[in-house]
Amino acid sequence: MLLVLDVGNTNTVLGVFARSESARGAADETRQYDQLLANWRVATVPTSTVDEYGVLFRNLFAMAALEVSAVGGIVISSVVPPLDPVLRQVCERYFNSKPLFIEPGIKTGMPVHYDNPAEVGADRIVNAVAAFEKYGGPCVIVDFGTATTFDCVSAKGEYLGGVISPGLGISADALFERTARLPRVEIRKPERVIGSNTVGSLQSGLYYGYLGLVDGILDLLLAELGRETSVIATGGLGSMIGTGSKHIEHVDEFLTLEGLRIIWERNAALRRDGTAKPASKAMSKDKDKEKNGTSSRVPSASRTNR
Repeated sequence: MLLVLDVGNTNTVLGVFARSESARGAADETRQYDQLLANWRVATVPTSTVDEYGVLFRNLFAMAALEVSAVGGIVISSVVPPLDPVLRQVCERYFNSKPLFIEPGIKTGMPVHYDNPAEVGADRIVNAVAAFEKYGGPCVIVDFGTATTFDCVSAKGEYLGGVISPGLGISADALFERTARLPRVEIRKPERVIGSNTVGSLQSGLYYGYLGLVDGILDLLLAELGRETSVIATGGLGSMIGTGSKHIEHVDEFLTLEGLRIIWERNAALRRDGTAKPASKAMSKDKDKEKNGTSSRVPSASRTNR
């Protein structure tokens, strides 16, 4: 089995992939992990210890009747650098496996056209890789996390850049914290736009106001990329906002998990072929490309993307 972790500023999403029955005819080392067996969303707690995370993860496996010993690989995308050494120890101590982090030197197969590729969060690259693989290009990925990111991929499969805006959750938090009499409310789509009470008015403003932000940005992006561009939503609030948008065509809850699986498979293939290079050498070779914004290897993760 393959364990994938997407570590964001607010939540950490885990997924377990297995090789399907249809792939039994292939050799074990060439079969793909194409079946998502289980997934969980837990709070990201930077102060948690190795043992606390280890017990949590093993309990999740036990609840899903999955064997920890069956995990043959782990891949992690993280935008919370202080947790990286903690999770590395969790994987080695509780799963007896050395994790693959999405970091410089990891092969993604996607050139990054960014002024400074090191500024792009690992999760944004992972989403872009998965979206292009599943839906083709050009495409825009809208990831509703702590921040909402709009990531653009060309028809050739190049990461072009995008837009970062405050997430709906932290926008609501700012409103509640700065006002004395407005209550904290559940973020959801109201039954009608015109609110007949304070709670309904707040919910309408949060939902439709944010929907207007999303569609407004997508209007501008599609004008640059072309109207044939596919738009995919993912993230915690992807389903709620995505279904109300006039531009979002696909809501893919597991897009990031799929992207992690795809990148794992690509790097596993390199290791099998004996063509993978040490990260230090690969980074040195790609140094000039990164200066021109064309590196196809993953830049270091940004803390502010999710």
